[in-house]
Amino acid sequence: MGRSQRVKGAAAEREFTAILSEQLGQVVQRKLGQSRDGGDDVQVQKFRFEVKRRETLALPAWTRQIESACAPGEVPVVAYRQNGQCWRIVMKLQDFLPLLRGELKPEATQHDPA
Repeated sequence: MGRSQRVKGAAAEREFTAILSEQLGQVVQRKLGQSRDGGDDVQVQKFRFEVKRRETLALPAWTRQIESACAPGEVPVVAYRQNGQCWRIVMKLQDFLPLLRGELKPEATQHDPA
């Protein structure tokens, strides 16, 4: 990987972690040295992210990369952005469904005791 690709990748990781930090209300930092170690770029609780800023997508390779870095119980996620586009997330359906169910839980209804 060339120097410009490493710089672009680091900038993408900083951009992505800044968004997570703002939205989650906590500091999220990128992992340094991960490319050398073959791990993930960012981790938030059980979610491990492989962050990519590329025009040419290689989603199958990226998902294999993050899945191999995860331990049992961890959730592999690919976050990517192309030029002029928004950030996108790719994850397994089986990992997404609990998130969706959490959003669809019935809200506590308030009944008028009258």
